Amino acid sequence: MSQFKKAAVLSYVNIILTNVVGLVLTPFIIRSFGDSEYGLYSLIGSFVAYLTLMDLGLNNTIVRFVSKYRTEKNTEGEQSFLGTTMLVYFAISMVLVILGMFLYFNMESIFGVSLSAIQMDSAKIMFLILVFNIAITLPGGTFLAICTAYEEFVFPKVVMIVKYILRAFTVYVILTIGGKSISLVVIDTVFGILVILTTFYYCVSKLKVKFKFRGINKVLVKQIFAYSVWIFIMGIISKFQWNGGQVILGMNTNTEVVAVFAIGLMLGGYFGAFAGVINTLLLPKAANMVASFSTPKELTNAMIKVGRANMFISLLILSVFFVLGKEFIQLWVGNSYKESWGIAMIIMFASIIPLSQSFGISILEIKNKIKYRAIGMFISMSVAIVVGYYASKYFGMYGVIIPIALGMFTSTIINNILFVKFFKFDIILFYKESFLYQIIFTVIFISLSILVKNNFIVDNWFKFLIGVFVFAMLYVLLYAILLFTKEEKSMLLNKI
Repeated sequence: MSQFKKAAVLSYVNIILTNVVGLVLTPFIIRSFGDSEYGLYSLIGSFVAYLTLMDLGLNNTIVRFVSKYRTEKNTEGEQSFLGTTMLVYFAISMVLVILGMFLYFNMESIFGVSLSAIQMDSAKIMFLILVFNIAITLPGGTFLAICTAYEEFVFPKVVMIVKYILRAFTVYVILTIGGKSISLVVIDTVFGILVILTTFYYCVSKLKVKFKFRGINKVLVKQIFAYSVWIFIMGIISKFQWNGGQVILGMNTNTEVVAVFAIGLMLGGYFGAFAGVINTLLLPKAANMVASFSTPKELTNAMIKVGRANMFISLLILSVFFVLGKEFIQLWVGNSYKESWGIAMIIMFASIIPLSQSFGISILEIKNKIKYRAIGMFISMSVAIVVGYYASKYFGMYGVIIPIALGMFTSTIINNILFVKFFKFDIILFYKESFLYQIIFTVIFISLSILVKNNFIVDNWFKFLIGVFVFAMLYVLLYAILLFTKEEKSMLLNKI
């Protein structure tokens, strides 16, 4: 089995493990913390997440440049590039610490209205630990990026699976003996350092990667940032898109509302993660297709193939959650989090088209056309965040998430315009093959399923699991019969 296929399998193992452990641990964490402290933990985590923007898109840049140097067999250039990158990261970490200290001494002016004095003390401690964590893990991410560039996908996946298992066990033990939110932050920092040390050893000993430090190569730095600046802007958009809502609610409401919103974001994130597995492995393939001067028809067919696979997975998850999600949330974390279902559903609906077009987005990155997408998304998301800030004062969580969803829809329109303008994608054919009939089938299936479900009461885990199993099996069976191509049916049977 190839690295790509092994990595895909391990990615799904990782996601299933992450979801299962997350679903089991989250109610335990909420009971250990209480709604207020869990909301505080989510709020500070979202606030500090903005500092990860200091990565400036360098990890994607490392993948692109190291892949290029390896293709050219330019070992000297690769080593010089990696040395320069590490020096740049060192400078970034220093700036990050300075910025973090500035924010630390101004937290009262940011969250003073919504946080009590006791909450503020805990928030400051968590903030300091997380700033230290990010200052180390940002340059440490270089080694994971190197593994990707070397197309060594398996080892990092195994490391992350082991990390997640050990972290889950440690969190359970620490919270059982009385640990609180600060303990969780410390645990994440320790495991982050262990991952860095492990991947560094693998790169040096197994991949024989070397770093040459000959000072800052200004020409090389200019080339790096000419590419990474747009990845950086995309990072800004992503952080504001998914973390801005919690910070806004933390400023305008209270930590209980933040907790409910955070659960909705978590469930929406799980949805994106399943479809995103293949997407994270597409960059090398996209680069090869561009390098081989593939025709617009070939690129369109590749995007359709990936899009159909992503739509199948995405629509299955969305359908199950639409029909049984409210019962799941009530059984999982309690009735006080029932509004999380609406937040998660809005995220899922807004994400489904971008996820299906991930291959095209990879092509935009490789051809360095991402700046046009970044500018469009930056404008639409900036408007969404501003509108969300004021709307949240009147409509709470929905005042935040609806403008973000509309911003994502606008970004999708921009993406499609770019696909046609730069690569002559047959976007109409894409929607016909990957989207139209799939949506019609799903709407009909969900409608019939809700009519059937209304005759049953799902009030325990056994009934819920039976309902999910029956619904999913019927959906997959009918979807495969009605919508799979002959090639897809053959592939499915072979895999089975």
